[in-house]
Parts: sequence; structure tokens; C-alpha cells
Amino acid sequence: MKEKGLAALARQAYEEGKRIVAPLMGFPGVELTETNIKIAQQNFGEHFKVIRKLVETFSPDMVFPLMDLSVEANALGRFTIFPREETPTVYVKEKFQFEDLEKIREIDVSFDTRLIGYVETMKLMKLGLPPKIIRGAYVTGPFTLASLIMGAKDAVMSILKNPAEFHDLCDFATKVIIEYARLLITAGAEVICITDPTAVMLSPRQFRVWSTPYVMRIREICKYNGVDTIYHICGNSMHLIDSILESGVGGLSLDSKYNGIQLSEVAKKVPENVVIIGNISPTVVMAFGKSRDVRREVIELLNEMKPYANFILSTGCDLPQKTPLENISAFMDAARTYSLKHH
Repeated sequence: MKEKGLAALARQAYEEGKRIVAPLMGFPGVELTETNIKIAQQNFGEHFKVIRKLVETFSPDMVFPLMDLSVEANALGRFTIFPREETPTVYVKEKFQFEDLEKIREIDVSFDTRLIGYVETMKLMKLGLPPKIIRGAYVTGPFTLASLIMGAKDAVMSILKNPAEFHDLCDFATKVIIEYARLLITAGAEVICITDPTAVMLSPRQFRVWSTPYVMRIREICKYNGVDTIYHICGNSMHLIDSILESGVGGLSLDSKYNGIQLSEVAKKVPENVVIIGNISPTVVMAFGKSRDVRREVIELLNEMKPYANFILSTGCDLPQKTPLENISAFMDAARTYSLKHH
């Protein structure tokens, strides 16, 4: 992986008439192993069992741990709720004042037990998964982490009323994310996916100010370590594609067509050395559709993206826990039996 970035691997598969197939599917693994999200996310041995079972059952080309947007914010002491059967949620209980930043600056997140749990999960993934599988890891995006620290509504108000202070917060958030990314890379992560759902509310101009420069810093650290970066954003981000590309990330992971994303339109803007990842709907198709719907949507998307070598087949976001396992099998089977040479 270090010798070849994602775009080179995608092109190699394309030349062989295939696609890299990598559904974002952490949570259904909890069903496979008969555990719950809380245990898996707080016990790295159980977390690894979930990932290993998914790999054994479905043989994806790339795999990530369970998606969790609370890791860094929780490590900074933000109030976090840990349900048994849902991913943790950061709940802005007390108002964040910019003076509070001086207190949380002193926290060394590399000693946080939950954050280290994800690092240890990555170590087990490095040791315990087949070598050919690309090992990915998630970090929270800078704008999203800043918004989790102070609340999304207050973050948007700060852009307008306290831009200098909010830049300080984004700068701090970026340093925390870089520290976490370094730990994950040392543990064996070959791809870092920056998950930045809150940034979808920004305009292109705002994105260039409040996201792009900070994402670039994370990307630079990853690149220095021979690791590719993916930028993942939820919702309709068509207005942000050009701004995201300016950050120089190695891949764009985008939401489904049901949220307004037309991947073939995106592909016209994306250079060949950047991969486009997506975008079968995790809910409409995977969670609530039938196997035949999954097959149809996968084949339609593969046909739509046929001209583009820099495409990786995935889902628009992480699959819900109760996604029928037969639908994941149908997704993998439709992708594996599809030949670019015969369509």
C-alpha cells in the first residue's frame, strides 16, 4: 500500500476488468458476532473480532473499524452518551467558551483510554487480517470536531461573530486529529478517512476558509508517512466538490444519489490521481431494500462509472447495524461477478 496509493490500486484493478470493493460496514459485524456496539467500541479485543468476522464473511478489499465521531471530542472531555446498540453521541450539555480552550489544550489525547482502544484495534487489524486487505481508519474532520466541542449552532455563529477565536479552535482540533492519525498510522493504518459530516452546511467560500486549510495539514502528515487520505462527507455535497479537491486528499467518499450525489458528474471534475468512493445508499438500498434491489443498484452504478478508472465501489456511509446480511452478500456478489470487459 505504501508503494501504491489508492488511485494506483484502483487503476490496476480496472485494467484487470475489476473494481476495488469496499462497503463501509462496521456495524453489521456486531450482529455477526452477537455482541453490541458499546462492548465492541470499548473493548478492542471484541472490536477486532467484529472486523475479522466481517472480513471472513464478505472478503472486502478494504476494511475500517466501527465509525465513531465521538472519539476525539470524548478524549477532550466533552459529554458523550454511550448507548448499548448505537454509536456514541457527543451531547453539548454545557456552553463552550473560548477561554475553555486553554484548559483543554493541556489534555494529551494519546493517553485517552477509548482513543487508545481504537489504536489497539488497528494493531490487531494489522496483525490478524490477510495482508492483501487495505486497512483503513477514521478520524473526525476538523470542522466537525470544532462543532462537536462547541455545538454546531454555536460554531456557525462563531464563523460570523468570532472568526479569530474559531480559527484557534479549528487549529487546536486539527492538532488533536493529527496526533490521533499519527498513532493510527504507527499502529498499521494504510488509509486515513477524514469524516467531516458537519462541513456539508458550509458554502464553498466558507469551506475554503474553515475546512480546506486544516484538512490539508492532516493530509500532509499522512502523505509524509506514506498513507493516503480519504475525505468523507454526508448529505448533498455537490456544491463542495471543487473546494474539497483543493485540500489535495487522495479520495472522496460521497453520499448516495438519494441525497443528491451523481457520481458520474463528480467524476468529470476529479483528477485521475484522486479516487471517487461510493455511493450505494446505506439505508434506502442496503438496509431497507431486497437483495435484487441491491444487485440492480450496484450494477447500475458500475455501468455509470465504467469510463472512470479512479472509482472504488462502496456505500454512501456506514451501514446500519440491522442491514440484512444477505444484502451485503448481494452487494459483494454483484460487484465480484461484474466484469468491465463484458459490460
